[in-house]
Amino acid sequence: MSVEVKIGVENSPRELSLTSKDGADKVYKSVAAALEAGDGVLELTDDKGTRVLVPTAKIVYVEVGNPEGRKVGFGAA
Repeated sequence: MSVEVKIGVENSPRELSLTSKDGADKVYKSVAAALEAGDGVLELTDDKGTRVLVPTAKIVYVEVGNPEGRKVGFGAA
């Protein structure tokens, strides 16, 4: 099941958003490992195979959630 990942980056007005085919647990582990490494880089791959690299020193927050959980528009209930 795919998950939506939103990353807040320091000094950036917009968050970085991607959908990952990896499960939430794997994304959490990747984020935790990158943050523990200190001056490392968080590397995630989106559902289209694009790799995203974010320096951990610039990460403000990371949200991991279900992309189907948020409905917008006429189909929203």
